[in-house]
Amino acid sequence: MRQSHFFLVALTTTSLAVGVTSFRSGVPAISRVGSVSPAAPMLEPRSGHTATLLPGGKVLIAGGMRRNQDFYRSAELFDPATGRFTAISKMTTKRGQPSGTLLANGDVLIAGGADHDSPGGMVSAEILRASTLTFEPAGSMHHARISHTAMLLDDGRVLIAGGRGESVTAGAELYDPKTRRFTETGSMFTARYKHTAGVLPDGRVLIAGGSNDQDWRGTMSSAEVYDPRSGRFKATSPLNDNRFKLPDEAVHLSSGRVLISGGSTKVEIYDPESGKFLIASGQMNDTWHFMSETLLKDGTVLLAGGYSNNDRGTAQTWIFRP
Repeated sequence: MRQSHFFLVALTTTSLAVGVTSFRSGVPAISRVGSVSPAAPMLEPRSGHTATLLPGGKVLIAGGMRRNQDFYRSAELFDPATGRFTAISKMTTKRGQPSGTLLANGDVLIAGGADHDSPGGMVSAEILRASTLTFEPAGSMHHARISHTAMLLDDGRVLIAGGRGESVTAGAELYDPKTRRFTETGSMFTARYKHTAGVLPDGRVLIAGGSNDQDWRGTMSSAEVYDPRSGRFKATSPLNDNRFKLPDEAVHLSSGRVLISGGSTKVEIYDPESGKFLIASGQMNDTWHFMSETLLKDGTVLLAGGYSNNDRGTAQTWIFRP
Protein backbone atom coordinates (compact mmCIF):
# COMPACT_ATOMS: atom_id res chain seq x y z
CA MET A 1 0.00 0.00 0.00
CA ARG A 2 2.84 2.35 0.74
CA GLN A 3 4.09 1.87 -2.80
CA SER A 4 0.95 3.58 -4.10
CA HIS A 5 2.36 6.81 -2.69
CA PHE A 6 5.73 6.52 -4.42
CA PHE A 7 6.62 9.00 -7.16
CA LEU A 8 8.37 8.43 -10.47
CA VAL A 9 11.38 10.71 -10.53
CA ALA A 10 13.17 11.87 -13.67
CA LEU A 11 16.92 11.41 -14.04
CA THR A 12 17.40 15.11 -14.66
CA THR A 13 20.01 17.11 -12.77
CA THR A 14 19.31 20.76 -12.02
CA SER A 15 22.41 22.87 -11.61
CA LEU A 16 22.55 25.49 -8.88
CA ALA A 17 24.75 28.54 -8.76
CA VAL A 18 24.99 31.33 -6.23
CA GLY A 19 24.98 35.01 -7.07
CA VAL A 20 27.77 37.04 -5.49
CA THR A 21 26.20 40.48 -5.61
CA SER A 22 23.92 41.97 -2.97
CA PHE A 23 20.34 40.70 -2.73
CA ARG A 24 17.55 42.86 -4.17
CA SER A 25 20.06 44.65 -6.37
CA GLY A 26 19.00 43.48 -9.81
CA VAL A 27 20.28 40.39 -11.60
CA PRO A 28 23.17 38.88 -9.60
CA ALA A 29 26.42 37.61 -11.04
CA ILE A 30 26.56 33.80 -10.99
CA SER A 31 29.23 31.32 -9.87
CA ARG A 32 28.69 27.56 -9.86
CA VAL A 33 28.36 25.88 -6.45
CA GLY A 34 26.76 22.45 -7.08
CA SER A 35 23.71 20.57 -8.35
CA VAL A 36 20.48 18.92 -7.18
CA SER A 37 19.06 15.62 -8.50
CA PRO A 38 16.24 13.22 -7.42
CA ALA A 39 16.93 10.30 -5.04
CA ALA A 40 14.98 7.27 -3.73
CA PRO A 41 11.61 7.96 -2.01
CA MET A 42 10.93 7.54 1.72
CA LEU A 43 8.76 4.67 3.01
CA GLU A 44 5.99 7.14 3.91
CA PRO A 45 4.97 10.37 2.15
CA ARG A 46 5.51 12.92 4.91
CA SER A 47 5.95 16.60 5.63
CA GLY A 48 6.72 18.40 8.89
CA HIS A 49 9.11 15.60 9.91
CA THR A 50 12.58 15.72 11.45
CA ALA A 51 15.76 14.65 9.62
CA THR A 52 18.86 14.16 11.77
CA LEU A 53 22.28 12.87 10.70
CA LEU A 54 23.45 10.14 13.12
CA PRO A 55 27.13 9.50 13.98
CA GLY A 56 27.30 6.43 11.73
CA GLY A 57 26.24 8.44 8.67
CA LYS A 58 22.58 7.37 8.47
CA VAL A 59 19.73 9.90 8.69
CA LEU A 60 16.87 9.62 11.21
CA ILE A 61 13.50 10.66 9.72
CA ALA A 62 10.84 10.94 12.45
CA GLY A 63 7.21 12.03 12.73
CA GLY A 64 5.50 14.45 10.41
CA MET A 65 2.18 14.04 8.64
CA ARG A 66 0.60 12.60 5.52
CA ARG A 67 -2.23 15.14 5.64
CA ASN A 68 -3.16 17.79 8.19
CA GLN A 69 -5.32 15.22 10.04
CA ASP A 70 -2.95 12.23 9.74
CA PHE A 71 0.09 12.53 12.03
CA TYR A 72 2.87 9.95 12.47
CA ARG A 73 4.63 8.21 15.35
CA SER A 74 6.69 6.34 12.77
CA ALA A 75 10.41 6.79 12.08
CA GLU A 76 12.82 5.53 9.40
CA LEU A 77 16.52 5.59 8.58
CA PHE A 78 18.14 6.69 5.32
CA ASP A 79 21.37 4.88 4.45
CA PRO A 80 23.53 6.91 2.01
CA ALA A 81 25.53 3.77 1.18
CA THR A 82 22.48 2.05 -0.33
CA GLY A 83 20.33 5.12 -1.01
CA ARG A 84 17.39 3.39 0.72
CA PHE A 85 15.13 3.88 3.76
CA THR A 86 14.29 1.29 6.49
CA ALA A 87 11.71 1.46 9.33
CA ILE A 88 12.67 1.57 13.04
CA SER A 89 10.70 1.74 16.32
CA LYS A 90 8.02 4.40 16.79
CA MET A 91 8.14 7.55 18.94
CA THR A 92 6.26 7.73 22.27
CA THR A 93 3.59 9.99 20.70
CA LYS A 94 2.54 11.40 17.34
CA ARG A 95 4.47 14.55 16.44
CA GLY A 96 3.96 16.86 13.50
CA GLN A 97 6.51 19.67 13.07
CA PRO A 98 8.66 18.83 16.11
CA SER A 99 12.39 19.55 16.28
CA GLY A 100 15.13 16.92 16.12
CA THR A 101 18.63 17.67 17.42
CA LEU A 102 21.68 15.40 17.55
CA LEU A 103 23.27 15.63 21.00
CA ALA A 104 27.00 15.33 21.74
CA ASN A 105 26.59 11.72 22.97
CA GLY A 106 24.93 10.60 19.73
CA ASP A 107 21.35 10.56 21.04
CA VAL A 108 18.64 12.72 19.43
CA LEU A 109 16.37 15.22 21.22
CA ILE A 110 12.85 15.36 19.74
CA ALA A 111 10.92 18.32 21.18
CA GLY A 112 7.43 19.75 20.85
CA GLY A 113 5.28 19.43 17.76
CA ALA A 114 1.58 18.55 17.67
CA ASP A 115 -0.27 15.23 17.82
CA HIS A 116 -3.31 16.52 15.89
CA ASP A 117 -4.31 19.38 13.60
CA SER A 118 -3.98 22.29 16.02
CA PRO A 119 -2.44 25.80 15.85
CA GLY A 120 -0.34 25.20 18.98
CA GLY A 121 2.17 22.58 20.04
CA MET A 122 3.10 20.42 23.04
CA VAL A 123 5.59 20.95 25.89
CA SER A 124 6.76 17.33 25.91
CA ALA A 125 10.09 16.04 24.57
CA GLU A 126 11.68 12.64 24.03
CA ILE A 127 15.07 11.10 23.33
CA LEU A 128 16.10 8.59 20.67
CA ARG A 129 18.76 6.34 22.20
CA ALA A 130 21.25 5.79 19.39
CA SER A 131 22.49 2.52 20.90
CA THR A 132 19.06 0.86 20.71
CA LEU A 133 17.21 3.01 18.14
CA THR A 134 14.31 3.32 20.61
CA PHE A 135 12.54 6.40 21.98
CA GLU A 136 11.92 7.36 25.63
CA PRO A 137 10.34 10.42 27.34
CA ALA A 138 12.53 13.41 28.28
CA GLY A 139 11.77 16.56 30.30
CA SER A 140 9.24 19.23 29.32
CA MET A 141 9.89 22.68 27.90
CA HIS A 142 8.76 25.87 29.65
CA HIS A 143 6.44 26.66 26.74
CA ALA A 144 4.43 24.57 24.29
CA ARG A 145 5.97 24.84 20.83
CA ILE A 146 5.33 23.74 17.28
CA SER A 147 7.35 24.75 14.21
CA HIS A 148 10.19 26.07 16.38
CA THR A 149 13.93 25.50 15.89
CA ALA A 150 16.40 23.61 18.10
CA MET A 151 20.13 23.99 17.48
CA LEU A 152 23.09 22.30 19.19
CA LEU A 153 25.54 24.86 20.60
CA ASP A 154 29.30 24.37 20.93
CA ASP A 155 28.97 23.77 24.69
CA GLY A 156 26.55 20.85 24.16
CA ARG A 157 23.36 22.71 25.08
CA VAL A 158 20.45 23.12 22.65
CA LEU A 159 18.95 26.52 21.74
CA ILE A 160 15.18 26.24 21.22
CA ALA A 161 13.67 29.39 19.67
CA GLY A 162 10.26 30.64 18.59
CA GLY A 163 7.36 28.40 17.68
CA ARG A 164 3.73 28.51 18.67
CA GLY A 165 1.81 27.50 21.78
CA GLU A 166 -1.30 29.57 22.46
CA SER A 167 0.29 32.21 20.20
CA VAL A 168 3.50 32.72 18.21
CA THR A 169 6.39 33.49 20.55
CA ALA A 170 9.72 35.32 20.44
CA GLY A 171 10.83 33.37 23.51
CA ALA A 172 13.82 31.03 23.58
CA GLU A 173 15.16 28.41 25.99
CA LEU A 174 18.17 26.15 26.44
CA TYR A 175 18.15 22.36 26.97
CA ASP A 176 21.08 20.92 28.96
CA PRO A 177 21.63 17.17 28.31
CA LYS A 178 23.64 16.89 31.53
CA THR A 179 20.70 17.91 33.72
CA ARG A 180 17.95 17.01 31.19
CA ARG A 181 16.31 20.34 32.01
CA PHE A 182 15.16 23.40 30.07
CA THR A 183 16.02 27.00 31.13
CA GLU A 184 14.90 30.27 29.50
CA THR A 185 17.32 32.64 27.70
CA GLY A 186 17.04 35.99 25.83
CA SER A 187 14.14 36.54 23.42
CA MET A 188 14.27 37.16 19.67
CA PHE A 189 13.51 40.58 18.20
CA THR A 190 10.58 39.11 16.27
CA ALA A 191 8.01 36.50 17.32
CA ARG A 192 8.13 33.82 14.63
CA TYR A 193 7.40 30.19 13.86
CA LYS A 194 7.80 27.91 10.86
CA HIS A 195 11.25 29.51 10.47
CA THR A 196 14.69 27.92 10.11
CA ALA A 197 17.99 28.09 11.99
CA GLY A 198 21.62 27.24 11.25
CA VAL A 199 24.88 27.26 13.19
CA LEU A 200 27.55 29.66 11.90
CA PRO A 201 31.32 28.89 11.96
CA ASP A 202 31.89 31.05 15.07
CA GLY A 203 29.21 29.23 17.08
CA ARG A 204 26.46 31.82 16.70
CA VAL A 205 23.03 30.72 15.43
CA LEU A 206 21.22 32.18 12.39
CA ILE A 207 17.40 32.45 12.64
CA ALA A 208 15.60 33.27 9.36
CA GLY A 209 12.14 33.57 7.82
CA GLY A 210 8.95 32.15 9.29
CA SER A 211 5.64 33.85 9.95
CA ASN A 212 3.64 35.53 12.71
CA ASP A 213 0.10 34.80 13.97
CA GLN A 214 -1.28 35.70 10.52
CA ASP A 215 0.41 32.61 9.08
CA TRP A 216 0.19 32.73 5.23
CA ARG A 217 -0.46 36.49 5.36
CA GLY A 218 2.37 37.08 7.83
CA THR A 219 5.34 35.44 6.11
CA MET A 220 8.74 37.01 6.77
CA SER A 221 12.11 37.62 5.15
CA SER A 222 13.71 38.98 8.33
CA ALA A 223 16.66 37.24 10.03
CA GLU A 224 18.60 37.52 13.28
CA VAL A 225 21.61 35.91 14.98
CA TYR A 226 21.90 34.49 18.53
CA ASP A 227 25.20 34.79 20.41
CA PRO A 228 25.55 32.08 23.12
CA ARG A 229 28.19 34.16 24.92
CA SER A 230 25.82 37.05 25.59
CA GLY A 231 22.56 35.11 25.43
CA ARG A 232 21.14 37.77 23.09
CA PHE A 233 19.87 38.12 19.52
CA LYS A 234 21.00 40.69 16.91
CA ALA A 235 19.33 41.57 13.58
CA THR A 236 21.05 40.69 10.27
CA SER A 237 20.21 41.18 6.55
CA PRO A 238 16.92 39.63 5.33
CA LEU A 239 16.25 36.77 2.93
CA ASN A 240 15.53 37.61 -0.71
CA ASP A 241 12.09 35.92 -0.49
CA ASN A 242 9.47 35.92 2.24
CA ARG A 243 9.28 32.24 3.17
CA PHE A 244 7.90 30.05 5.93
CA LYS A 245 7.22 26.37 6.71
CA LEU A 246 10.97 25.87 6.44
CA PRO A 247 13.28 23.01 7.47
CA ASP A 248 13.88 23.24 11.22
CA GLU A 249 17.64 23.13 10.57
CA ALA A 250 19.46 24.93 7.76
CA VAL A 251 22.60 23.07 6.68
CA HIS A 252 26.03 24.51 7.51
CA LEU A 253 28.16 23.87 4.40
CA SER A 254 31.89 23.18 4.52
CA SER A 255 32.45 26.68 3.08
CA GLY A 256 30.98 28.16 6.27
CA ARG A 257 27.85 29.30 4.45
CA VAL A 258 24.33 28.15 5.40
CA LEU A 259 21.93 26.61 2.83
CA ILE A 260 18.20 27.40 3.11
CA SER A 261 15.59 25.55 1.04
CA GLY A 262 11.80 25.21 1.19
CA GLY A 263 9.01 27.77 1.29
CA SER A 264 10.06 28.88 -2.21
CA THR A 265 11.24 27.32 -5.45
CA LYS A 266 14.55 29.11 -4.88
CA VAL A 267 17.49 28.01 -2.74
CA GLU A 268 19.29 30.73 -0.76
CA ILE A 269 22.71 30.64 0.90
CA TYR A 270 23.69 32.87 3.81
CA ASP A 271 27.24 34.22 3.71
CA PRO A 272 28.39 35.04 7.27
CA GLU A 273 31.30 37.15 6.01
CA SER A 274 29.02 39.63 4.23
CA GLY A 275 25.96 38.99 6.38
CA LYS A 276 23.85 38.65 3.20
CA PHE A 277 21.74 35.96 1.49
CA LEU A 278 22.74 34.84 -2.03
CA ILE A 279 20.34 33.30 -4.57
CA ALA A 280 21.17 29.98 -6.26
CA SER A 281 20.38 29.67 -9.97
CA GLY A 282 18.13 26.77 -10.92
CA GLN A 283 14.97 26.00 -8.98
CA MET A 284 13.11 23.05 -7.46
CA ASN A 285 9.98 21.93 -9.30
CA ASP A 286 7.57 23.45 -6.74
CA THR A 287 7.36 25.45 -3.50
CA TRP A 288 7.88 22.65 -0.96
CA HIS A 289 6.77 23.39 2.60
CA PHE A 290 8.08 21.58 5.70
CA MET A 291 10.72 19.70 3.75
CA SER A 292 13.99 18.73 5.45
CA GLU A 293 17.64 19.18 4.56
CA THR A 294 20.49 17.10 6.00
CA LEU A 295 24.25 17.32 5.45
CA LEU A 296 25.66 13.87 4.63
CA LYS A 297 29.15 12.56 5.41
CA ASP A 298 30.38 13.15 1.85
CA GLY A 299 29.42 16.84 1.96
CA THR A 300 26.24 16.50 -0.12
CA VAL A 301 22.85 17.57 1.25
CA LEU A 302 19.70 15.42 1.32
CA LEU A 303 16.53 17.50 0.62
CA ALA A 304 13.45 15.41 1.44
CA GLY A 305 9.65 15.50 1.45
CA GLY A 306 7.37 18.46 2.04
CA TYR A 307 4.14 19.52 0.38
CA SER A 308 3.26 22.19 -2.17
CA ASN A 309 -0.06 24.05 -2.33
CA ASN A 310 -2.19 21.19 -0.99
CA ASP A 311 -2.15 19.10 2.19
CA ARG A 312 -0.56 15.96 0.66
CA GLY A 313 3.03 15.11 1.53
CA THR A 314 5.51 13.98 -1.11
CA ALA A 315 8.07 11.18 -0.99
CA GLN A 316 10.33 13.06 -3.43
CA THR A 317 13.93 13.78 -2.42
CA TRP A 318 16.83 15.69 -3.95
CA ILE A 319 20.59 15.68 -3.43
CA PHE A 320 22.53 18.99 -3.36
CA ARG A 321 26.16 18.52 -4.44
CA PRO A 322 28.55 21.39 -3.61
